[in-house]
Amino acid sequence: MTANAPGSAGAGTPLPSFSVIIPAFNAAGTLSRAIDSVLAQHGVRAEILVVDDASSDETAAVAARYGNRIRYLRQFHNQGVAAARNRGAAEACGEWLAFLDADDYFHPERLIAHARWIGDDPTIDFLTGDYCYADPEGKDLGRSLEAHPIGRALLSRADDAPRTLLRPEEIEEFVTDHVGDTHTLSVRRAQFLAVGGYPVGFRVCEDVHFLVRLVAASARIGVSLLPLATYVVHADSATRRDPVAAQVENVRTLRDLARLAQAFPPAVRKGVARRLHAARLNLAYALLREHRRPAAVRSVLPSLWESPGWRTLRDTLAVIKG
Repeated sequence: MTANAPGSAGAGTPLPSFSVIIPAFNAAGTLSRAIDSVLAQHGVRAEILVVDDASSDETAAVAARYGNRIRYLRQFHNQGVAAARNRGAAEACGEWLAFLDADDYFHPERLIAHARWIGDDPTIDFLTGDYCYADPEGKDLGRSLEAHPIGRALLSRADDAPRTLLRPEEIEEFVTDHVGDTHTLSVRRAQFLAVGGYPVGFRVCEDVHFLVRLVAASARIGVSLLPLATYVVHADSATRRDPVAAQVENVRTLRDLARLAQAFPPAVRKGVARRLHAARLNLAYALLREHRRPAAVRSVLPSLWESPGWRTLRDTLAVIKG
């Protein structure tokens, strides 16, 4: 499918066209649920691009069952989720892009909520939104907005409204502890390409890297306050299997982002610095749990001169004390 069904955001206002990009690597067990959730969208028919990142299981066979209802793109060498998303964006036909990992799924109102908002306000730069957490059996594990201070603040001031714009004074906190995720992001394809897409070569936090660069290039950011998708939490994820390695990668990605942030607006730059400090602290905690105190201390020391202050000193002393 390459076009939206006829519809309108308001009287006579056409809905924007969407392409949904689904990167898949050995995702035969969950890919159908992801695709079906896009096909089941209310009021919007989106182009669906499945980017198979050199799977060795039955992912290709699952995708083939959908025939011309999807576009199947095959990577012949595994390049990672960032490269797969970028490949889909490069070949997409929609004016707007949405992303969905193969083990997650959209709620039926995911695309129409953003399509109507874009129709009402064509000046919006990008949109994100709330989502649910669930385990692989479908058990509800809560909502993103309710789990974060910035999310609770947005819910409180919106007073039951379904959507809100981020205020300038909220940008730093949003960057520090963002509540949206890849599967609730809607961005113009032209803007995605202009910002440079997802960074290749990072195994953790590549979504934050892109999102923060997008925030830095944007003035009007919309947040849908109703859950638009479900993120499936896996007990055997790489982050949980090897927390130290995951945190090392997290810090590496954020250090690269901090390098770029020197050219970002002040609120975004401050948010990146706070996020990097928190990542270094989380790495230190992971190292302490493995009784590696010297390495833990080394992991937080850079924050002392990069983000000096009482809070940084307090956190460093806590790590030194173990």
